[in-house]
Amino acid sequence: MKSRFFAVMFVLMLGIISPAQASDNKQWANISDIAVYTLAGTALALPAVRDDWQGFRQAAYSMGTAEGLSILGKTVVHEQRPDHSDNNSFPSGHTTLAFSSATTLYRRYGWQTAVPAYALATLTGYARVDARKHHWYDVVAGAVIGTGSGWFFTDAFNDKVQLVPWVDSKSAGVLVGMHW
Repeated sequence: MKSRFFAVMFVLMLGIISPAQASDNKQWANISDIAVYTLAGTALALPAVRDDWQGFRQAAYSMGTAEGLSILGKTVVHEQRPDHSDNNSFPSGHTTLAFSSATTLYRRYGWQTAVPAYALATLTGYARVDARKHHWYDVVAGAVIGTGSGWFFTDAFNDKVQLVPWVDSKSAGVLVGMHW
């Protein structure tokens, strides 16, 4: 049930605007808006549909804290956007919200939900750079903030399969672990 709900949301989002049709900055901005709202909505709607009010609360804390940290970062760091529209580039708020939503979905509902959620979060970050709203490092910072917030606030509902991100001085990746 949980992954079907998210899969339906994902397919509907792709049907609205296809990334292959995104030829200008405005279209990429629209894609990032739709992707992040789909993820945030799913991170709140899925626990509500499942009567998982603890999961709903954890998602709200995760996303709220991530957005708060993003706003604080924009207030402290005055980085100009690539399109020169303002000085609120660092970190990417869209990416922060997308990755906090995806991480909350992963931690709460497992890797089956995580795969499409992280794909959509990655699309959000990519679209923000292509829309010339953020530099690549704004998106990376947003992903780190969002992922950290999701890990901090969300308890695992089922921890049989774990995806653990790792980074060292020369590389990064995801470790997959299974407990049976």
